[in-house]
Amino acid sequence: MNQLKLFFFYGAIALLSCNVGDTFAKDYKISKGELLNKIKGGWAGQVIGCTYGGPTEFKWNGTMIGEEIGIPWDGSRMSWYYKNSPGLYDDVYMDLTFVQVFDKYGLDAPDSLHAKYFANAGYPLWHANQAARYNILNGIMPPESGHWKNNPHADDIDFQIEADFAGLMSPAMVNAASEIGWRIGHIMNYGDGVYGGIYVAAMYALAFVHNDIEFIVEEALKSIPKQSNYYQCIADMIQCYREDPNDWKKAWFEAQKKWTSDIGCPDGVFMPFNIDATINGAYIVIGLLYGKGDYGATIDISTRCGYDSDCNPANAAGILGTMIGYDKIPAYWKQGLDKVEDLNFAHTEMSLNKVYETGLRHAGEMIVRNGGRLDGDMFTIKYQQPEPVPFEKSFEGLYPVERRRIGSSLTRKNREVTFKINGSGFVLGGRAMKNNNLPDVVLEIEVYINGNLYEVAKIPTDNRVRRHELTWNYDLKEGENNITLKAKEIPDGYRIETQDVIEYSKNKPGKLIYY
Repeated sequence: MNQLKLFFFYGAIALLSCNVGDTFAKDYKISKGELLNKIKGGWAGQVIGCTYGGPTEFKWNGTMIGEEIGIPWDGSRMSWYYKNSPGLYDDVYMDLTFVQVFDKYGLDAPDSLHAKYFANAGYPLWHANQAARYNILNGIMPPESGHWKNNPHADDIDFQIEADFAGLMSPAMVNAASEIGWRIGHIMNYGDGVYGGIYVAAMYALAFVHNDIEFIVEEALKSIPKQSNYYQCIADMIQCYREDPNDWKKAWFEAQKKWTSDIGCPDGVFMPFNIDATINGAYIVIGLLYGKGDYGATIDISTRCGYDSDCNPANAAGILGTMIGYDKIPAYWKQGLDKVEDLNFAHTEMSLNKVYETGLRHAGEMIVRNGGRLDGDMFTIKYQQPEPVPFEKSFEGLYPVERRRIGSSLTRKNREVTFKINGSGFVLGGRAMKNNNLPDVVLEIEVYINGNLYEVAKIPTDNRVRRHELTWNYDLKEGENNITLKAKEIPDGYRIETQDVIEYSKNKPGKLIYY
C-alpha cells in the first residue's frame, strides 16, 4: 500500500490548468468564495439529482423511461423525501460517513477507521456495502472486505455513488482524489466497482478548473486503466457521442447491447436487474455528454436511462453543479433546497449547510498538502494531470452458466440441505428469518463441499448486519460438486431460507442456436 501512496502522491505531478479545457498553466488560482460556491454546487447537486430520480429508482430495468412519462418536480419534493423516505439519500449520507471521519481524525485517518465507522453506522445497507459491513464486523478488514472472493457484489455501484466526497475535497488534484478513492473504495468494492468511484471523483476534481463537460468526461477517464471493462464502456459512450451528439438513445442502445451482462451481483445474474458500476457509470456519462451543460437536460437524460436512476443523476448533477457553481444552478432546480439545507441527513449529524463548510475546510487542507497555498482570500492549486490507478479484475475466468431455485428451509426439525452444482463456483442466496416478536439471533450453518467442511457461516436475523448471501465459493475444481448445509442449532420460530443458486464455470458458454 505504501507503494501505491507514492504512486499517487508523487508519480504524477502536474501541469496546471487554466479555466479552459485545452490550455494549461503551472498554477490554478481560485478565491475562497468561488471554491465554496463550487463545493456547494457539488453537494446540492447530489440532493437535487437524487430527489428527481427517486420515484423511478429500479422501476425501469433494461428499458429507458419514455419521454411520455412525466417525472414530477416542485418545491416540496426534497422536504417530502427528507421527512418520509430519508433512505433515498443513502448515496449522500454514505459520503458523509467518510467526511466525518476525516473531520474528526484528520486527512491521514486510515481506511480501517473509515471501515469501522461505516460498518457500525445505524443506516441500512445493500449489495457491496452490506457484504462489506458483514465482513468488517466479522473480522475481514479492507482491502479484503471488498475483494470479489469475499464479496460477490465487488463490481456493484456502491463506491461509485458515494465517492463524490473524494473529488470535492481534491479540487484540480485528480491523483489525490484517486489515492483517497483507492483506499476507501476497497472497503466495499474491487476492480470495476472501485473504478466507478475513482472516475466519478476524477470528474469532480476536474470540474473545479474546467468549464467544458466533454473535456471533463474524457480527461477523467485517464484515471482508469485502459484494459478494464469500465474504461472500455465509458470510451464506447464517448465514441457514440462523437458520432452522433444529438441522439442519447442511440448511445443507450449501444450500452445495452454490450455492457449489461452482469456476471457478479447475485441479484443481477440472468435477471433484468443491474446494479453494476459499469453500466450505471455509462448512464452518468450519457447524461453529462448529451445534456451539453444544460442542468435540467443532464439530470433528465441520466434518469431516463433507467436502472439506478436516482444515484446516476445525483452523480451527474453533482459534477455539473461543481463545474457551474451553486449560484448558477437554475432556480427551478433549487426550489425547495432552502427548506432542507439545515436538516441533518438520516443517521448523521451533518446537514448540507454543515458539509458545505466542512468541505471547504477539507479542500483547503488538501490544497496545501499537495503543494498549493492560501494567500489572503486566494488559493493557489497545484493541478495534477490524471494518471491511471493499478489494474485489477473481479471474477476473472468465471462465467455464470445457470441460475436455479433451491428453495428449501433449514429449521429445528429440518437442519440439512444438499444440492449439486456442475462447474467451478457458486453463490447461494438466502436469509435468516424469525417469527414476529422474537429477538434477533445469529444462526450458524456448516457448509460442506464434497464432504469437506468449507466454512461455518454466521447468519444474523438482524437485517442491518445480515449476510447478503448464505455462502459462495469461486475456486472449485471444474465438474460436479456436492454442497451440503447443516444448521448447528435453530430454535423454534427461526429458520434459514435458501433462495437461488448461481453456478459458474471456467468454460465460456457457447451462443444459443435458434431453430
